[in-house]
Amino acid sequence: MKYTILSLFIIISVGCGTPEKETPAAATTVSVVNEPQDPLAESVERGREVYKELCISCHLPSGKGVPNAYPPLNPSDWLTKKRTESIRAVKYGLKGEIVVNGKTYNSIMMPMGLDDQEVADVMNYTIQTWNKGDMVTVEEVAAVEKQTD
Repeated sequence: MKYTILSLFIIISVGCGTPEKETPAAATTVSVVNEPQDPLAESVERGREVYKELCISCHLPSGKGVPNAYPPLNPSDWLTKKRTESIRAVKYGLKGEIVVNGKTYNSIMMPMGLDDQEVADVMNYTIQTWNKGDMVTVEEVAAVEKQTD
């Protein structure tokens, strides 16, 4: 009885299948190309998320900052001319006077608790979006040490 039911099931399963249609050879060849992503573009995209989560409240969505309080990142000569200091500020926070685009700012930027990859990503976002410059790497960020006062 068991074998009869099993045989019947196999016959029905095979017999009820839909006939395969003939397809031209060209239609059966599918070419899927996985383009390698640009590491800088990927970093900028991740950095955009970090910026939206942590930086936007002071530097604003436009990156223009708040006059006399929070310096602009769009554009910012401090980001482009003081690269190591910029990385250090994002990585460890910043306290004291800085001059950005000829204007003096004296605020406190608390450390954000970002890892080296997140620092590189948000730096790449701000540099590539508003300033243009070379990619910041994780190795470059890791090499920046905290200054002692």
